[in-house]
Amino acid sequence: MRVGLFVTCLVDSMRPSIGFSALELLESAGCEVLVPQAQTCCGQPAWNSGDAADTRTLALKWLNEFEQFDYVVAPSGSCAGMVRVHYNDVFKNDPDLRLRAARVAQKTYELTDFMVNVLGMDRVKLASKASVQKVTYHDSCSGLRELGVQKQPRALIQAMGGVQLDEMKDSRQCCGFGGTFSLKYGDVSAAICTDKCEQIKATGAQAVVLGDLGCMLNIEGRLRRMGENTEVLHVAELLTGRKPGQV
Repeated sequence: MRVGLFVTCLVDSMRPSIGFSALELLESAGCEVLVPQAQTCCGQPAWNSGDAADTRTLALKWLNEFEQFDYVVAPSGSCAGMVRVHYNDVFKNDPDLRLRAARVAQKTYELTDFMVNVLGMDRVKLASKASVQKVTYHDSCSGLRELGVQKQPRALIQAMGGVQLDEMKDSRQCCGFGGTFSLKYGDVSAAICTDKCEQIKATGAQAVVLGDLGCMLNIEGRLRRMGENTEVLHVAELLTGRKPGQV
């Protein structure tokens, strides 16, 4: 099984440990993982900003790089959601590209969804010991609402052993990031994120775990401004026991 790992822009530039953790998990299940070196952006930021022309250029580049694989996996619900849900509209005026995009969309997955529903949990090697013992989980909007990612990461966390998962109040509530939303409506975004951080704090968890780096950066920034030292971990980092920043 040849898997193309879509690292994503944020992971590549801000937290490569997530990409290395995803690679480790996939290879532990016997996947042949390839990382196209020329990969850049899927076009999501441009799409969210209404820039259809640049989105199409980036999406076509992405298609050319990833359609060769049996599966494409991303450690990000929002980036996988862009391909699965929105490429159909990006290429709506080009039947050939729309068909190509549809074929790739069918084999593109968010990481935990792929691990649970394609590989099967018994094939994936999880860390024998977690870096933290008590965690809570935040459901990032795109992964949850576009791809149905909710039970999958929780099942993997609970399969680790030695990790207590305590649900926060309103775990499905937005953290206020929303890509360009946090830039355009900073005060509103900050207020939403403050509520989220209070819910995290109330659980007493050592770490909040989630599957989208944009949301991670937003939550971590607000926690630190509130004087909180709760760790913010990507689910792949937790599952491999890799420390943030460790490559």
